[in-house]
Amino acid sequence: MKKINPVVVVPVLLSFFVVSFIDLVGTGVDELKQDSNTPLYVLQLIPFAALIWFFLLSVPVGVWQDKAGKKRVLKIGLLITAAGLILPVLGNTLPVILLAFSLLGIGNTILQVSANPLLIDVVPSNRASSYLSFSQFIKALGSMVGPFVAGMVGPWIARLLGDDSPGAWRYGLYLFALVTVLSWIWLSFIKVEESKPDRKPATMKSCISLLGNNYVLMMVMGIFAVVGIDVAINSNIGTFLSEKLGVGEEAAKYAKSLYFLAKMVGTFTGAILLTRIAANKFMLGSSILLALALIALVFTTGEISAWIIIFVVSLGASNIFPLIFSITVAKIPDRANEISGLMMMAISGGALIPFLVGYAMSLYINGGILVLLACTIYLIIISVRALK
Repeated sequence: MKKINPVVVVPVLLSFFVVSFIDLVGTGVDELKQDSNTPLYVLQLIPFAALIWFFLLSVPVGVWQDKAGKKRVLKIGLLITAAGLILPVLGNTLPVILLAFSLLGIGNTILQVSANPLLIDVVPSNRASSYLSFSQFIKALGSMVGPFVAGMVGPWIARLLGDDSPGAWRYGLYLFALVTVLSWIWLSFIKVEESKPDRKPATMKSCISLLGNNYVLMMVMGIFAVVGIDVAINSNIGTFLSEKLGVGEEAAKYAKSLYFLAKMVGTFTGAILLTRIAANKFMLGSSILLALALIALVFTTGEISAWIIIFVVSLGASNIFPLIFSITVAKIPDRANEISGLMMMAISGGALIPFLVGYAMSLYINGGILVLLACTIYLIIISVRALK
């Protein structure tokens, strides 16, 4: 049985903190909404620009990684992410922010394709689900502090440096760029023994052909759904609270932090519970909890109850991504790189579903929640299939 070496595991886990920086898309939408007259639906181009790369690049990166190695690919992803975080020094305009989040999305695609299977390589196989959930706890921690750093620490640094120009939130991005570079340095100094399957290197054809496996296709679409739910809530929950319940815009912005706080609690709890509960049973329970919370959100009329329900929504959604990944890789372990590429491609659900949610909300305030509920029903269906 493989032993856990903290010297190797910790820097790999730190890369998941860097992965969390993609969740700053919601902050980018909110900040540009304040500093410009750009319509909200146009600002949804920011999550689109960040997340469409998962659809375009994940499979090629998975194939490349099968030849180049996970650690090497992860390090390249860290450098591209750092470049995206530094780019907003050019200005607080929509074109600059779109380009910055495009680089952030490219780097994040590479990070997620490589970090998940690399983590599986450095921990015992019977602890993979638990550690993948804990990695999402690290990611949720970064997602929770991200809006605070961008909204409060960034302007504080700007004032400290005597910069009173619009877009002071960008200084928070520069701070995250420093963390990313430090993560790259740390990872460079460790040696990782990567698993090497006894087969020919992966190709685009071998990767795409996996979608002919109904089980793999079903689980890939599960990633599409759960990431779409996650990003749609991140980028639309403030608007929902403001328009349905009259919550002030400043207060509504912190709904994201509450959501990620709950996600942090959920993934940490999940990491513990998954040492005792089967992953497929845990996924079914999480999906049912998510569905019940979304139904409650449709009918809520009170501000306090809405905040509580948002917390429960996040608890339900928090572990589904790592559960789908670990369950699928456990079924076909020798195709881990290809599965990782396909599943990260499905993160593009975070580019499409927020558009559908935003449009549905413009027609009917609860319409966006109903779109999310439809996605959750699909997750319940695949959870039942995973049990069988």
